[in-house]
Amino acid sequence: MLFVPYDKDETSSAQYILQQYLAASGGHRLLASVRNSYAMGKVRMVATEFENAGRLVKNRNAARCAEPGRFVLWQMAPEKWYIELAVGGSKVHAGCNGKLVWRHTPWLGSHAAKGPVRPLRRALQGLDPLTAASMFAGARCIGERKVNGEDCFILKLCTDPETLKARTEGLAEIIRHVMFGYFSQRTGLLVHIEDSHLTRIQSTTGGDAVYWETTINSFIEDYRPVDGIMIAHSGRSAVTLFRFGEVAMSHTKTRMEEAWSIEEVAFNVPGLSMDCFIPPTDIKSGSVSETVELPHGGEKNKFGPPPGHRAKVAALEKTDGGDVERNRSTGDFDFGNSK
Repeated sequence: MLFVPYDKDETSSAQYILQQYLAASGGHRLLASVRNSYAMGKVRMVATEFENAGRLVKNRNAARCAEPGRFVLWQMAPEKWYIELAVGGSKVHAGCNGKLVWRHTPWLGSHAAKGPVRPLRRALQGLDPLTAASMFAGARCIGERKVNGEDCFILKLCTDPETLKARTEGLAEIIRHVMFGYFSQRTGLLVHIEDSHLTRIQSTTGGDAVYWETTINSFIEDYRPVDGIMIAHSGRSAVTLFRFGEVAMSHTKTRMEEAWSIEEVAFNVPGLSMDCFIPPTDIKSGSVSETVELPHGGEKNKFGPPPGHRAKVAALEKTDGGDVERNRSTGDFDFGNSK
């Protein structure tokens, strides 16, 4: 059981919790020795609920309707990452070269995200303790709560107004981005993340604005040591997309769920170079970091990493299913969180 010396300085308490988290994850010295990393895993995604002003529809066959997929993630210090996610026949890939965050989807092509670089959300889910601790460096300790029977300290992090403004583009204004991290008092590890965005989209015709609120709840489980570093090998996320504001009593809400497991993790992979993080040449500007991919039916897809080809890394197994649905919203299973 961790003892946190609570005082009037919530930031000091948060720093102590983060120090204990780094110690429990393997120690700062070992974590700082990681120059790069690789992780490959499986996902299952499904839409479980849809609600509007008139009715609520629940997917009673969610377990059978879940689309399987795979992902592969490469990271290199400092602030470089690349991921490919394949679900149901469609493939999304995104990356950061330390200066620019970008993504490529089959339906939009390549786009750059506005604002400062930020870490990949999936990496915060138990795959990169040092980045997670850095993310919460400016957080406050706001109390305690039980998560799945585990006593946890809660750290709250709010994105500052300047960063929100930098990430705003055109008619879409990001109003709020708040993250809560739950750290186990027993183990010191990060076991739960709550992430909430609120975006206002102005009408092009002078009508009322539309608001998108996205909440992502991730439970991080099955920590096991890999080369002395504690890595979460499974978890689950629930994403709620809430759209409102055009007309009184008019709203839509969609709930999606994802479960993931990690099959392989490696640190300090020989031969990994900067070339793996070069953005696509056809990249366009656009705010695309606030989206969610959902699976629906379709065809099989196999993909793999051509040796030496820039920014081409992928899982080597087949996935079944179909298209990936894009919702204009304010959150993402994989891409984009900022301090």
